[in-house]
Amino acid sequence: MPSEFDLIRQYFTRPTPSAILGVGDDAALLRVSPGMELAVSVDMLVAGRHFGEADGPGTVGHKSLAVNLSDMAAMGATPRWATLALALPSADEKWLRGFASGFFGLAGKFGVELIGGDTTRGPLNICVQIMGEVPPGQALRRDGARPGDEIWVSGTLGNAALALAHYQRRVELEHREAAAMLPFLHLPQPRVAAGIALRGIATAAIDISDGLLADLGHILEQSGVGAEIHFEHLPLHEVVRRHIQDEVARNCVLAGGDDYELCFAAPADRHETILDLARQLELPLTCIGRMTSEAGLRLLREGEIMEVGAKGFDHFAA
Repeated sequence: MPSEFDLIRQYFTRPTPSAILGVGDDAALLRVSPGMELAVSVDMLVAGRHFGEADGPGTVGHKSLAVNLSDMAAMGATPRWATLALALPSADEKWLRGFASGFFGLAGKFGVELIGGDTTRGPLNICVQIMGEVPPGQALRRDGARPGDEIWVSGTLGNAALALAHYQRRVELEHREAAAMLPFLHLPQPRVAAGIALRGIATAAIDISDGLLADLGHILEQSGVGAEIHFEHLPLHEVVRRHIQDEVARNCVLAGGDDYELCFAAPADRHETILDLARQLELPLTCIGRMTSEAGLRLLREGEIMEVGAKGFDHFAA
């Protein structure tokens, strides 16, 4: 039976050329690039809550880092380093091999180095801390939106939540529809390049992890503004659009979570700049509404106020 340190050496020790000292000591040593600010975030994935027994270890490894990279994207930060804490029920080397493959496959794509962490025995639990760099004063925060700013989102909304709803038999998708939606749930693509490109353009930003309404609500609260968004302007995948008359599908779009797209505000005079940016990034960026001086969030459908049920995901909601 391999020891804790055997597992770390075999599966999680990789070269860390940008760190002074990486895995293998009591702490890592880092040198932040001159003149840069350090952005730090942490996320936890718990078996049975964020992923299931049927989920492959490679997709779990990918997602555990992707959700953290999405936080860096929302801040406009360049991701640099990560730490990983794992609680494992057993030393399942097949699972660890797959997990490490998914984790490091995504880490390599974004130039992220694993510089330390911890491994212990217990119920399966994954905790990743990520660190990135951003030029002084250029971080995309939640508190900069102003009345009159346009509200934008990247990509399409509700795909991952619709896939989960299919898993949970709350909605019935055809086989081809489910196959199209599942990658959005298991292999989210963090919008790091978009976040970096929005420095100096966006006045506020957040990643959509708990649902559009809930996450946009955080911007409104922090910025002291209101919002008006138009349901018919929300960008939808063709599969979601086919089911949009179903209340479950509408809730997936508005409050489902797990999108890991960016929601951001920007002055109206930057509209064409953002459309140009979308073409350069080959990523849809869609204007869905505007910030208002009147508090609260109004959702309109064909000019009429639309009533909604769920507002977003809450770990401690009943």
